[in-house]
Amino acid sequence: MSSLIRPPTVNHTIGVLNRALFAKTVNLAAVAVFDKKKILEWRQNLHKDNTILVLARVPSVVPHPDQVLASQGTRCLLLDPKVRPKVPDTWTPLLRDGIDRRELDILPYDLSLDYDYWNYGDVMRSLLPLEPRDADDGIPVGFNQAGHVAHLNLREGFLPYKKLIAEVLLDKNPSVRTVINKVAHVGTESEFRTFAYEVLAGDSDLNVEARENDCVYHFDYAKVYWNSKLESEHRRIAHLFEPGEVVCDVMAGIGPFAIPAGRRGVFVWANDYNPESYRSLESNVKRNKVTDYVRAFNEDGRTFIRKAADLVYTASAEGDHAVVKQKRSNRRQQRRAGIKTLDLEQDIPVPPTISHFVMNLPASALTFLPFYRGLYAGHEQLFEPHTTTKLPMVHVYCFAAKADGDAPMLDVCERISAELGVPMKLGDPEIPGEATVLEVRTVAPNKRMFCASFRIPAEVAFASRE
Repeated sequence: MSSLIRPPTVNHTIGVLNRALFAKTVNLAAVAVFDKKKILEWRQNLHKDNTILVLARVPSVVPHPDQVLASQGTRCLLLDPKVRPKVPDTWTPLLRDGIDRRELDILPYDLSLDYDYWNYGDVMRSLLPLEPRDADDGIPVGFNQAGHVAHLNLREGFLPYKKLIAEVLLDKNPSVRTVINKVAHVGTESEFRTFAYEVLAGDSDLNVEARENDCVYHFDYAKVYWNSKLESEHRRIAHLFEPGEVVCDVMAGIGPFAIPAGRRGVFVWANDYNPESYRSLESNVKRNKVTDYVRAFNEDGRTFIRKAADLVYTASAEGDHAVVKQKRSNRRQQRRAGIKTLDLEQDIPVPPTISHFVMNLPASALTFLPFYRGLYAGHEQLFEPHTTTKLPMVHVYCFAAKADGDAPMLDVCERISAELGVPMKLGDPEIPGEATVLEVRTVAPNKRMFCASFRIPAEVAFASRE
């Protein structure tokens, strides 16, 4: 972008946003096209000639600055700042030819830009002094959005400008009504992964509606955990499950793993220790119409791991099932094909064993692993080699320090080994004693979030319960 079309440098006052200071007039050249039918032809030709103005959110075709001519339908094409209306040496041969043949008339044009034109980055680079920008890797751009709430985690250098940052963020993001800033690390003040915050801009209503992976969630953001940056991870895990399987979500939160899985026909025993998360989970299960598949619990995850295995086994033995109604479109297709459609409903039985465990509590989930000991004590006959059923796959989240190569993944495997009491090495999770460890995201300059997946070792699953 030409320096002519950069936002003005604004001498800021901490906490004060004067939008009027962002007004700027850019002196450009334009060409009036006399034949109205040739305006598009000339725009294409000048674009190929690299002469036309190419600027985001600014149209290249504008009304003639003379109001009389504009009222008659005369329009102009804005030109690149390198073209000056009174300096023929800056005109390209194509432009000269059009002027000489009296198809074009070159003239000055004042392009007026105001605060509404500049994007968030433009405004921040104009407002924030260089010192915190240099010290904190540029301007603050990342935020977690939950419904209408934007959640910042500002670095110390930006805290004097927090109100300013929030006000601009609110202006430039139409879907945001409230901006908050975290004032403590998640889990510092609450075992439920909630955090202390301050409202920087907008209203204080934190009851939100969030949409993710074709599901809708309602919750009070002040009382439950939610991270929109995990949407792709929620989707990845949910698509590992096969319809008709059982999944145990040990730290389910408000259901971002459980509900998408339920929509795919997967049975989920979903648990969260936070009573507020449990209430939101129950509500969201109903809202997303997955009550046949997702069951909500409010218990300590440590005891719930083995309890879930027992509950699923009992449910299967008692003939528990989901009822799936055949879609009308499918019935119509079957009738056209001459297939009888007497069975409009199908019973999907709950299998006796859990296929996957999900443990998304990265600060401490690894410490829950000892509670898999004895998970299926006395039920060896349910699994290979007696049947084709494999022992459950565990997907456990954790943090690890940033390091080169495989060092963080090897560290995660060592920690899993220590908690399970059996060796676990990096490799193929389908091979006993091996785990795959995937990086999910960077949460801080020297801190990463990982997901380790492995099958529960037989010596753990079939050990006696203590």
